[in-house]
Amino acid sequence: MTLLEEFASIVGASNVLTSPDDMHAYLGDWRGRYRGKARCVVRPGSTKEVAGIVRVCAQHDAPIVPQGGNTSHCGASVPDTSGDAVVVSLSRMNTIRSIDPANNTMIVEAGCVLQRIQEAAADAGRLFPLSLAAEGSCEIGGNLSTNAGGVQVLRYGNARELVLGLEVVLPNGDVWDGLRGLRKDNTGYDLKQLFLGAEGTLGIITAAVLKLFPLPAATATAWLAIDSPRAAVSLLNALQAAFGPALTACELVSDVALGMVLKHIEGAQPPLGRSAWYLLIELSGTGEEAPMRAALEGFLATALEQGVIGDAVLAQSGEQARRLWSLRESISEAQKIEGVSIKHDVSVPVSRIAEFVERADAALQDVFPDVRIVAFGHVGDGNLHYNQSNADPAKNTEFIAMQPRVNEIVHDLVHELGGSISAEHGIGQLKRDEMRRYKSSIELGMMRAIKNALDPQGLMNPGKVL
Repeated sequence: MTLLEEFASIVGASNVLTSPDDMHAYLGDWRGRYRGKARCVVRPGSTKEVAGIVRVCAQHDAPIVPQGGNTSHCGASVPDTSGDAVVVSLSRMNTIRSIDPANNTMIVEAGCVLQRIQEAAADAGRLFPLSLAAEGSCEIGGNLSTNAGGVQVLRYGNARELVLGLEVVLPNGDVWDGLRGLRKDNTGYDLKQLFLGAEGTLGIITAAVLKLFPLPAATATAWLAIDSPRAAVSLLNALQAAFGPALTACELVSDVALGMVLKHIEGAQPPLGRSAWYLLIELSGTGEEAPMRAALEGFLATALEQGVIGDAVLAQSGEQARRLWSLRESISEAQKIEGVSIKHDVSVPVSRIAEFVERADAALQDVFPDVRIVAFGHVGDGNLHYNQSNADPAKNTEFIAMQPRVNEIVHDLVHELGGSISAEHGIGQLKRDEMRRYKSSIELGMMRAIKNALDPQGLMNPGKVL
């Protein structure tokens, strides 16, 4: 049998896509930056079928590109232009296998959309806290493969910290069943950590045991006007001292970023007068909402009196809170509508966020006087999305061509400040060469040794990460 015939015998002919029209959506990324080619797209419906596909690919020396919701920002889920790869879409594997409220765990398949997982947990009286703008379309397999972060890392940690066990199809087609819902398991290496954040280069995650938490009964959400990232870090420290783990999120938004949302997103309205910077904060807990909101209101009143903040709005309803969050979560979509930009997903120690923004802004403006900087992100965990373009569309193409120089300015400063050039989006193909500039030869050597041990044929998502 041919390769395609073998795939059809495993998943059925209707789940082997070969026509350009059928494959089109699978071959380009969300940002429109990458477009590749593939022999076919295969859509397995079970772990057994994934294993069969991988074994056939190994026998035919066919590269494999695992794909979930295809919302990657770094081109990790898109094949190259050779046309040799087989795209393995996990979207049909979307079963929530079980929920164990007493153990605070749930077992889900890789193709489950993140929002559906959140809703299933809530129906069981629990919280799955991974939350990001693409949650209505991204899938958990991709979230785990890129070690996604989102807006609640400050309290709950990133994807890596929300997983207790994995089921993985290895590059030879073997299935590792590590679906254990244990918080203590000291029997050797923690193998699941190899696959979390590996972007499909070591195997295909097919299912996971996720941690759940008590469902918050009370929330308090506020939008603050501030004058600088330095004020944001100061407020973060004060909020943590006042509210401890009840501080769920602390998001920094520049006025340039907000301006794009107000320009392009239908129904978006400024919650208060315009300011240079804003902070979106949220408290959550299992107690009564009225005391929590009153405590936050008192904190904000003091901050206003002291001149720490210029203005504030405290959400008076769940709907108003959702509107505030929509302003933050619509920034990436608004930027996409505005046009192409140079994007950076970086992290630095929280204590150095202000220094990074001040120095990076100055360095970029010195070289590119007309640069427009869109900065926003998760100040609570030191992760900023720091993007650049030219406001004049006629000049923007010329500016985008200068990306290597822009990256050098931004990433060299990140490295100097002890940070990372990829905080939550991964490496993919976008930052593969950049990573070699900042990772030590020892780190890269260890990564290659692991890759060679698990994937000696080099078939798993080639050209990504390494």
